[in-house]
Amino acid sequence: MSTLTTPHPTSGAAPRRPYRPSGLAWSVLRLHRTALCAWGAVVLLAAAGLIWMHAIGPEARAAAGDCGPSGILSADCGFTKETAADRIRTYGLDLVSGCVTYLMYAVAVWAGAALTGRELESGTARLEWTQSVTPARWLATRLAVPAVPLAAGTALMVLLAGWTRGAGNGEPAGGWFNTNVFVSTGPAAVAYALAGLALGALAGLVLRRALPAAAAALAAAYVLHGVLDAFRMNLWPAVKVTGQAALDVPHGALVLERGARPSADGRSGIWATYQPESHFWPLQLVESGLLLAVAGLATAAAFALLRRRHG
Repeated sequence: MSTLTTPHPTSGAAPRRPYRPSGLAWSVLRLHRTALCAWGAVVLLAAAGLIWMHAIGPEARAAAGDCGPSGILSADCGFTKETAADRIRTYGLDLVSGCVTYLMYAVAVWAGAALTGRELESGTARLEWTQSVTPARWLATRLAVPAVPLAAGTALMVLLAGWTRGAGNGEPAGGWFNTNVFVSTGPAAVAYALAGLALGALAGLVLRRALPAAAAALAAAYVLHGVLDAFRMNLWPAVKVTGQAALDVPHGALVLERGARPSADGRSGIWATYQPESHFWPLQLVESGLLLAVAGLATAAAFALLRRRHG
């Protein structure tokens, strides 16, 4: 009587190979891994610094005294009690705010020089197009892959900066309308970064050379930033008041205009136009919408140009 033996299920099967990431997105990450690591290090360093500054916030607030609207003229409000930790916290918040505000310039230059300009100049893009990668897919990957960590990292820094600022006296240097404070404390920061990415990619496609594309992207980012900075307070209707209300403008408001003009009875009437602090979010949302529209138009122009040149 013969004995039947069942072979082992894995006998004769080829050994499994370890999984290795592949694909167009992975190739973009590998090609620009230095920039990705640098960005990750910046975000982690900023996050660690902001968490530490949040921890010393109560100490800074206690040292600074009452600096709210009711105590703005109080003897306890000022720098006489400012500690070294409070100065470090203030300078640290200013540094993070400045970096987030002007991040658009660095992103635009990098996108124009490295993301698209260098690959077109060196012929790397054409080599990929011959390997079953369409030009449209090539561009979409180069925009989508960096946009994810860029938006996530910027949003994290904005949230942590607001959280840290709230642990102190709540009075940012220069006021909420200051350029660095305004841009770095809302969704406009993320929109600026994405607009810089789109403008840089478009510059690289137009010029197809790294250095000229970087210069053009920097110029475009500078113009966009300057125009929005100049007209920011006109993006939402301001409050207009006359009489005593023109003298009693709410604390924290930005006075745009103030003057006196003759009234119907021949006496001079005082008037003022200002943006109250409550308009922060409407101004943020309008500016963010404009920036995202610019990013969308630049992206559409980049795809149209690529399609016209390479089909």
